[in-house]
Amino acid sequence: MDILKERILQEATVVNAGVLKLDSLLNHGVDPELTMEMGKEFARRFQGRTITKVITVESSGIPVAFATALTLGVPLVFARRKKTLLQDPDDYMERVPSFTKGIVTDLIVSRHLLDENDSVLFIDDIIANGDAAKGLLKIIEQARAKVAGIGIVLEKSFQAGGKTLRELGYEVETLVRISSLEGNSITFE
Repeated sequence: MDILKERILQEATVVNAGVLKLDSLLNHGVDPELTMEMGKEFARRFQGRTITKVITVESSGIPVAFATALTLGVPLVFARRKKTLLQDPDDYMERVPSFTKGIVTDLIVSRHLLDENDSVLFIDDIIANGDAAKGLLKIIEQARAKVAGIGIVLEKSFQAGGKTLRELGYEVETLVRISSLEGNSITFE
């Protein structure tokens, strides 16, 4: 997506050779028009597949996943990262490290939101090492749901996440792939 690449070049900040800050686009602020275009693009790329739900991880994946679900006309489910007082002890849960947060968090999905009748499209904002993605895929597997595909807004291809998911046999579509952040410069594939 050329418009996404342009916006990344204009608005992103390279924190270091492994971290890109995208506050105005994905991680703190949201451009509704651009977000809807990303959702439409994912819907186009995965058209023709049986998709009963779109699933993502709280919180930065929600806007693009919502736009995708709206375009496809299916519900959105997101994995929570924090337990609540209302949480059922029987919920699906996986512990995963967070690359950018530098901590281990829980991914939690209520059992009544995901089951063996579902074919889900997993949408996420950024993939680095893929730990959160692998955790959510374990939850999908526990629910015996099927994965129709994985859509990633931005893949840092110099890190292992996207490659690992492809090696596991998943179809992964990315809107933008970045091959390097060396020298405080963004290099697209």
